[in-house]
Amino acid sequence: MENRSTHSRSFSAGASGAERHSNGRRRAGLAFAVLASLTALLPIASTAVAETLKLGNEGVYPPFSMVDASGNLTGIEADLAREMCKRMGAECEILVMDFKALIPSMLQGKFDILVSQVTPTAERKEKMLFSTRIVANPMVFLVPAEGEYTLTKEGLTGKGMTIGMQRGGAHIKVAEDIFGDAVKYSLYDNPDQIHLDMIAGRINMSFEAKLNAVVDFLGKPEGKAFKIVGEDYWIGEASVPENERGLSWVVRKGEEALLARMDTAIKSIMADCTYTSIRKKYMDIAILPEDAACEAKVN
Repeated sequence: MENRSTHSRSFSAGASGAERHSNGRRRAGLAFAVLASLTALLPIASTAVAETLKLGNEGVYPPFSMVDASGNLTGIEADLAREMCKRMGAECEILVMDFKALIPSMLQGKFDILVSQVTPTAERKEKMLFSTRIVANPMVFLVPAEGEYTLTKEGLTGKGMTIGMQRGGAHIKVAEDIFGDAVKYSLYDNPDQIHLDMIAGRINMSFEAKLNAVVDFLGKPEGKAFKIVGEDYWIGEASVPENERGLSWVVRKGEEALLARMDTAIKSIMADCTYTSIRKKYMDIAILPEDAACEAKVN
């Protein structure tokens, strides 16, 4: 009787242990399911982190780019670049360096997008992909306002002309092809340096972007002693139709997906007239047909 009774109690305790074991397994299974659910969410959380892109700009090309007294990059290009990044859903950091260093630095992978104005030449197209044009900004020659000048090698021979140009630009070869050894050449890091030497009389001619020259030099009292002569020069590929000629932003070859996202963002900025709103903060001249079409819609 004792043995049965003991056996009975043992059986009863065993049944209780089985229940506890079953409950434990259920709790472990539930915990595993919760953990698996959380783990499944991890890739989603990681993709929600904003993409970070590095952009390169020269910072000394008013009114398109300049550094203010607080050290912040401002200007048309800077504002457009930030708006482009916003529409691409990316966080962007803009690195400022001399123009001559921008293309080599981008090709070396030091930043992702070059957001200064780049002319689409055949040589550059072999290494880079060009966005939709950002601005139509042809090159022009500036000379002293007093005097008549014929812009040929023969016309400037013996005139004592020294021409200032920005380092790293495709326009340097164009000027050399036109004038040969009839003029002297002086290269600078940015247009401000060119204009200071023109005012000081160290050089008496320049070959530079028209919009920059008109807004930041000729339109100011210190620029009144100079004038634009001759035609507007397109220094990109001759095969580009006139109504498509302009300067662009660029990325490395192989970044077609990034370029497509850039173009989508840039075109939307133009289409809803945000481009014009940004441009009007810095200059009164429309700089693209799309910009001119928005002129009356933006105060």
